[in-house]
Amino acid sequence: MAQSDDLELLEEVVTVGTRTKPRSVTESPVPVDVINTRDMAKTGTSDMLDMLKGSVPSFNVHDQPISDAASMIRPVNMRGLSSDSTLILLNGKRRHRASVIAFQGGGLNDGAQGPDISVIPSIALKQVEVLRDGAAAQYGSDAIAGVMNFVLKDDAEGGSFQIKAGEYFEGDGQTTTFAGNYGMAMTDTGFLNLSFQYKNADDTSRSVQRPDAQALIDAGNSAVADPAQIWGSPIIDDDITLFANFGIDLKDGTEIYAFGNFSNRKVDGGFYFRNPNGRSGVYTDGDGNRLVGALDGNAASCDAYRTTPVDDGSDMVNSGLLDDDNCFVFNKMIPGGYTPRFVGNITDSSFTAGRRGELSMLEGWNFDMSGSFGRNAAEFGLNNTINPSFGPDSKRNFDTGAYIQQETTFNFDMQRQYDELSVALGYEWRHESFEIVAGEGQSWQVGQLADQGFNIGSHGFAGFSIDSAGTSSRSNYALYADLESQLTDSFLLGGALRYENFSSFGDTLNYKIAFNWQLTDTLAWRGSHSTGFRAPTLGQASVVNTQTSIVGGQLTQAQTLPATKLGEAALTPEESINFGTGLVFTLDAFEVTADMYYIEVTDRIALTDNATPTAAQRAAMAAAGVPNPELIGQINYFANDFDTKTTGLDIVATYGAEWFGGGTDFSLAYNWNQTEVVGGDTTCGGSFVNDQGEICKAIRLESGLPEHRGSFTMAQNWDRLSAFARINYYGEYVGVHADWFGEMVGSAFTMDLEASFQATDELSFTAGVSNLFDERGTKIDGSIVGEEDSVLGGIYYETSPYGIGGGFYYLKASYEF
Repeated sequence: MAQSDDLELLEEVVTVGTRTKPRSVTESPVPVDVINTRDMAKTGTSDMLDMLKGSVPSFNVHDQPISDAASMIRPVNMRGLSSDSTLILLNGKRRHRASVIAFQGGGLNDGAQGPDISVIPSIALKQVEVLRDGAAAQYGSDAIAGVMNFVLKDDAEGGSFQIKAGEYFEGDGQTTTFAGNYGMAMTDTGFLNLSFQYKNADDTSRSVQRPDAQALIDAGNSAVADPAQIWGSPIIDDDITLFANFGIDLKDGTEIYAFGNFSNRKVDGGFYFRNPNGRSGVYTDGDGNRLVGALDGNAASCDAYRTTPVDDGSDMVNSGLLDDDNCFVFNKMIPGGYTPRFVGNITDSSFTAGRRGELSMLEGWNFDMSGSFGRNAAEFGLNNTINPSFGPDSKRNFDTGAYIQQETTFNFDMQRQYDELSVALGYEWRHESFEIVAGEGQSWQVGQLADQGFNIGSHGFAGFSIDSAGTSSRSNYALYADLESQLTDSFLLGGALRYENFSSFGDTLNYKIAFNWQLTDTLAWRGSHSTGFRAPTLGQASVVNTQTSIVGGQLTQAQTLPATKLGEAALTPEESINFGTGLVFTLDAFEVTADMYYIEVTDRIALTDNATPTAAQRAAMAAAGVPNPELIGQINYFANDFDTKTTGLDIVATYGAEWFGGGTDFSLAYNWNQTEVVGGDTTCGGSFVNDQGEICKAIRLESGLPEHRGSFTMAQNWDRLSAFARINYYGEYVGVHADWFGEMVGSAFTMDLEASFQATDELSFTAGVSNLFDERGTKIDGSIVGEEDSVLGGIYYETSPYGIGGGFYYLKASYEF
C-alpha cells in the first residue's frame, strides 16, 4: 500500500522539543505536529496565520475589525492562552516579538505582545513544527502554551513562482499575491535559498448604515457617509517580504549558516463614527448640549448657543450660531461627523548567523554558536480626524508616532551522545529594548480650546507626546541542562532544568520531565510535567497609549500608562504548571494520537478595566511627569490580576491509502479546550456585563473561543490532477461586538475545496474556494438594544472564529523549475 507525500511528511524527523539527534514524531515524549506547507497553502489566504488556523485545531486567530493596532498585527491563541504564551522559532532560533501591543485583542489577547507570524510566507518554508506542550524549561519565556518552529527551505537548486488572485463572494476584499523561491548551490557543499512574497488586499465591509447616522440623513444632513462606519478587514498595500537561508559545510566538520528577512506593509483600517450631534468632547459637552468654543477666549460669550442638538441642525440655524464667527462648533467644519482611519507602516527585519558541528577541543561534543538580531517597527497615523482642542486650526491627518521593538540574542549550545544518553548544556544572553517615538506636535499638544471642554490629541488615537517618548531596555541570561536517555529499547526518559536571570525583575528556575514508553509494537504512552514562566514584555511594562473603546454603548477614550507611573505595583512574571499525557497508536498507514493537558497559570498579565483616576493616581502621574494629569478622564494599566486553569484534549489521526486510482490521504484533528478563571479581578458576579458596561473579562477568557474545534481533510492525488477537501467545525462561543454587546452563539461548519491540474511538468493551475457555504458567523440580535438588525452598523459578531467575510474563491498558477 503506497503512501502519498503528505503522509510521508508526517513521518519526517523533527528537532523542536529535543536537543539530541532528530527523531520521528511518534518517538517524541511530547506531542509534535509536522505540517506539510504544500497542504497548509491549500487555502485562499496568503496569510500564515489563517493557514495555520486550518491545520492546527488548538490554534485560533480572529479577524480584527476596528481593533486599533490589533488589526495590523493580529494576535493568535494556542490552547486558549494569549498570543505571547506561544514561543516562535525560526530555524530553531528564538524569533523577536512585534512592537504592536493588542490593546483591543478580542478579550483573550488584550495587551498581548507576540511575534508577527504573518510576515513568514509559506513558499519560504520546508515545514512547520508545532510542539503542543509547555517548554519554558527548555526554551525560556513565552513557551507556556507551546512552541512553533518555522523551518526554512534549504534546497540548493530549482525554484518556483506563483500568482494567486481571489475575492469574497460579496465582491470585495480582492487579493493578489505574487510569490517565488529559488535555490542555488554555494560551492559543492553549500546552498543559498531565496524567497519573496508581494501582496495587496482591498478592504471588506459587512456593515449597514448606523441607525443614528440614518436619522441624520433622514433629517436632511447630506454630509453623512453611507455607511458611516465600516466593519471589515483593513486595506493592505505593498505587503512585501523577503527571506534568505544560507548554509555551507566546512572541511573541519563544521557548518556556517545564516538566515534572515526584511518585510514591510501598509495597513489602513476603519474606526468608530463620530456623531455630529452626540460625540462628547468634540460636538457636545458633558450634558449633551452643543460644545461651543469662544475663539476670543471668553467662554461666556457663547453660552446662548449651548442648546440641545436637533438632527436637522435647526437649533444652530435658528440661534444664529452658524453665522457667528467667534463661536465655533465642529459642525461648521465637519457637518456630517467623521470616521477616523487608523493607518500603519509595519517594518520587520531579522538576521541570524552561526556555526555548528564538532567541537575540536572536546572530543565527542557538538556545538552550535549563534547570534541573532531582530527589529519590528510600527509607525502609526490617524487620518480623517481632528485635535478638537485646536478648533478650526486643527489638522485632519496626523503622524501619531511609533513603537520599535529590538532584540539581540547570543546562544552557545553543546551536546554529546553517550551510548543511549544525550547530554546538552547551553547558555543564552538576550538584550531587548522597546522604544516609543513621539508623534507630530498637533497629534498630542493642548490647543486653545482645551480649557473650554474640547478633547486633546488626534481624536481616536492620540499621538505619543515627547514626555511619553523614550526607550526602555533590559537584558537576561540563562543556563540550562537537558538530559535524555533511552533507558531500555522501549522506554525514553528526559529532563530539563533552566535558570534564567532578568535585569528587570530577578531570576527564575524551571524544570521539565518527559517520557515515551513503547508498550507494544503499535501503542506508545507518553507524558510530561513542567513548570514555566512568561516574563512581562517591555511594552507591557512601559507603554503609553490612548485608545477609543465602547463602554456601555458610548465611545470612551482611555489612556494606558505604566503601572509605576500610577503608583501601582510593577509587573512580575506569569508562572505556570503543565501536565500532559497521551497515547500514540500506529498500524501500517494508520496513525492516531490522543493527548490530554492541564495548564495552570498564576499572575496572568492583562489590562485593567477603564476607570477614573483616583487622587493618589493623579498625584503619582504628576510626580512621574505625565502631562496634564488633571485632564485625563479614564486610565488603565497592565497588572498581574488573575489566575486561570486550562484543561484540554488533542486528537490527531491520519490514514494513507490507494483509492480511486490514486493516492488518498485522510486526516482528522480535534481539540477540546476549557479555561476557567479561578482568581483575580475578573469576576462579574454572574453578570454578562461588568460595572463599566463592557463584556465581563472572565466570560471572554472562558468562552471567547469555541471549546470544541475540529477538522476532517481528504486529499486525492492522481498523475496530473489532485483535489483537496476540508470540513471545519467550530463549537459554541461568546459572540462579542464592539466590546460591550454579546451573547452565547451556536456552533457552525465551514468547508474548503481545491483542485489542481498539472498542465506540464513545470506548470500547474489551481482553483479553490474557502468557506464554500458562505458562513459569516452569527448575526447580531440588535433588537435587544433597539437597533433591530445591527449594533453600530455591524451585522455579525466580530469575534467569529471563522471571520465575518464569508466565502472566498481564488485561482492560482504555479511554475516550478
